[in-house]
Amino acid sequence: MAANGDARNIGGARRNAKLKVRDTNIAATLAGDPGNPAFVLLHGWPHTRALYDRVLEPLRLDHFVISLDLPGVGGSSGCPRSAEKTALADILLSAAEAAGARDIIIAGLDVGGMIAFAAARDHGARLAGAIVMNTVIPGLPPWSELLANPQVWHFAFHAIPELPETLVHGRERPYFDYFTDVLTGDPARIDARLRATFANGYRRPGALKAGFDWYRAMAADAEHNARPVSIETPVLYVRGDADRRSIDPYVDGLKAAGVKNLDSRTVRDSGELLPIEAPQAFVHLLRDFRLARLPPRQTRQMSGS
Repeated sequence: MAANGDARNIGGARRNAKLKVRDTNIAATLAGDPGNPAFVLLHGWPHTRALYDRVLEPLRLDHFVISLDLPGVGGSSGCPRSAEKTALADILLSAAEAAGARDIIIAGLDVGGMIAFAAARDHGARLAGAIVMNTVIPGLPPWSELLANPQVWHFAFHAIPELPETLVHGRERPYFDYFTDVLTGDPARIDARLRATFANGYRRPGALKAGFDWYRAMAADAEHNARPVSIETPVLYVRGDADRRSIDPYVDGLKAAGVKNLDSRTVRDSGELLPIEAPQAFVHLLRDFRLARLPPRQTRQMSGS
């Protein structure tokens, strides 16, 4: 593993880096002092790490913050050997570790949330905690119910080999805008510049395939996750309330999967894109989750008391 861009040696200013992990180069935005505990932030589909740009500044004051482009999209390059979420979690944790991250809390939404769960399930010794946001976990309730819901048609469509690439190529922006509008509480909060950034992140050859491969691997993810194990890593499950779905079935699914230390929160007046729709609430959630897991002395230092 290697880190380019002096990721370990620069102070708290925001900076970009490329983190080489085996056959991939992972694009990262880094902020804060690498000596502080780390937050590793993962986007979903069809997003890029720009999703987190607005929350880096407040989080970097007392954390080392790393937002990553998932393998194959945005500024990341290289083709991982598998799109299964446990394999992606290993790659992204390795990238964060190459940047100098320690005491990692990994947080992700949508597909990034699936990866954060995989990190807690399969790579828990490398984590201080995991935050899973606005997603269903393949193989865990209410997975089967959502797949049967006609409003979630895109899971099946994206899993078809080659056809989604053929139909979406050259039409990324309107196709992605449809999902942004459906999944946010107020689509006006997602401005044209950020929407363009998301679309541009999937226009490079192979990027659309990389994103759709995350869906193609979900059947294998579901089979893997359906085998209960004891998950000792603390997990926080978060949903925005805009879709009006109860959080309870998702929490019950995580408990059934073996999560021993589980908390949950619902964020008011937000849809899926919490870092943009409710940035202050997002920052508070991450900080509170960290503070709850620190010894008393460190808690006083981080809270400023």
